[in-house]
Amino acid sequence: MKKDDVAEFFERLKRENPEPKGELNHSNPFTLLVAVVLSAQATDKGVNKATEKLFQIADTPEKMRALGEDGIRDHIKTIGLFNAKAANVYKLCNQLIENQNSEVPQTRAELVKLAGVGRKTANVVLNMSFGQPTIAVDTHIFRVGNRTGLAKGKTPDEVERKLVKKIPAEYKLHAHHWLILHGRYTCVARTPKCTSCVVYDLCKFKDKTA
Repeated sequence: MKKDDVAEFFERLKRENPEPKGELNHSNPFTLLVAVVLSAQATDKGVNKATEKLFQIADTPEKMRALGEDGIRDHIKTIGLFNAKAANVYKLCNQLIENQNSEVPQTRAELVKLAGVGRKTANVVLNMSFGQPTIAVDTHIFRVGNRTGLAKGKTPDEVERKLVKKIPAEYKLHAHHWLILHGRYTCVARTPKCTSCVVYDLCKFKDKTA
């Protein structure tokens, strides 16, 4: 996709939704971190349902650790991979308390040292909690990047590198959310809603739906 088309692509997404928001419920950087760790291979809706009561009683690393791994597991057992996720959340609480003064780190290098935190999770936290212009490539962004021709790549990291390079600076802060929401509600996996797409004419997808 040409440089001018990329700028127009994001300008249209911006006009449609000037201030996009993430759909994971949270009250601070710590609860966001936990929610994103829990969201792996799970829907935001499912995570929000599981964390509604959890975050009411445990919105700090200390309170979460006090529940113990079993207590955390009891709250999130409706989410896939809940055993491993409970273990990771308990461990990352210990790491935050012991190594980070109970504060969520504001660098990717420190975030990915935490249990259950990979590059994508770190990028989400840096973007949503600390206003850094990161791109967290999930399945939606990976699909949109490849399908539209915006940023083709065989791996999420490759798509991320291309997006970071191509997206104009003025759109980078919200680009992550615009692309996720576009993939979640318009450029869906099975039957994309091309007829209602605001970037229809810019998209390079050969099998657009009529």
